[in-house]
Amino acid sequence: MSTYQCLKGHLSTESDYCSECGAKIQGSIEQVITVNPPDNLPKLAKNAITCPACTAPHDSTSGHFCEICGYNFNTGVHGEVPLIILDSDTISPLPVETPQNVETRHVASLQQKQIEITITVDPALRNAESPEAPNQPPIILRLDKDSNLIGRLSIARGINPEIALNFDSAVSHRHALINRQSDGTFTLRDIDSSNGTVLNTVELMPMVDAVLKDGDEFSLGHWTRIKVRLCN
Repeated sequence: MSTYQCLKGHLSTESDYCSECGAKIQGSIEQVITVNPPDNLPKLAKNAITCPACTAPHDSTSGHFCEICGYNFNTGVHGEVPLIILDSDTISPLPVETPQNVETRHVASLQQKQIEITITVDPALRNAESPEAPNQPPIILRLDKDSNLIGRLSIARGINPEIALNFDSAVSHRHALINRQSDGTFTLRDIDSSNGTVLNTVELMPMVDAVLKDGDEFSLGHWTRIKVRLCN
């Protein structure tokens, strides 16, 4: 014998009207179910019914609502899902995201981020082989390029660093780079200099980028110290 599913989820022995509640059985959602399914079938298959609203399978033991569309198997109401009512005065509509908006915001973010460095001579950095530190006033530079070379000027070799440290002979002509990355951050890279670069007391590995944060300090040469300030 076969049974038929009514709109309210009952199993009817009649094919036209539910033998339990009297509801009309729709032919389009008629489902034949074996009265005594084998015990080795998965539990979901034994209790499975079909949602008449969206035809999604539903485990009748897991509740009265369709997990997909919210159909109420007890009342027969379609799309009966809980709603949260918010006071319109307390919320603002979210802006519509478009690729153009995202790109514009990304470009604006990159344009806002700037890096400023302060170059000083710190006699405490000199070692036994270093000459006396010169009386060099602080130099403040705002870097506006994506790539900024730190080094010493060499007209003969065509080297003209954005950050020229000509007063420190222990700085290589091509010593290090400060680069702006695509996400707007700045990195410091020692480009295999003769005497190395120390960032916050840690010596950098050559050709490996280190992210610069606001307030970072790095030293190079005999007694050159550079402090980083990130600003908008």
